[in-house]
Amino acid sequence: MLVLSRKKNETIMIGETIKLTVLEMEGSSVKLGIEAPEEIRVLRGELWQAFQEQLAIARELASGEEPESFEQLRQLLVEEDREEEPEPSAGKV
Repeated sequence: MLVLSRKKNETIMIGETIKLTVLEMEGSSVKLGIEAPEEIRVLRGELWQAFQEQLAIARELASGEEPESFEQLRQLLVEEDREEEPEPSAGKV
């Protein structure tokens, strides 16, 4: 990992097309401006992680192997539907 120190309005170049600029520093928070070509996806770390987890789930589902937890959820939903079904009324034709 490369560690760099930058002050407000200073930049970091990544390759020839990505430019990071320190916009503001407040306490332990730093605001960065990122200039990158449209075809390069720029995401916050936690969003990237969530995206990767969703891809892993999609791959698992596409493989045809169903996780056990989905089967448990399906059973709970079926049981819940049975409990909510109205009982037939007596005396109505």
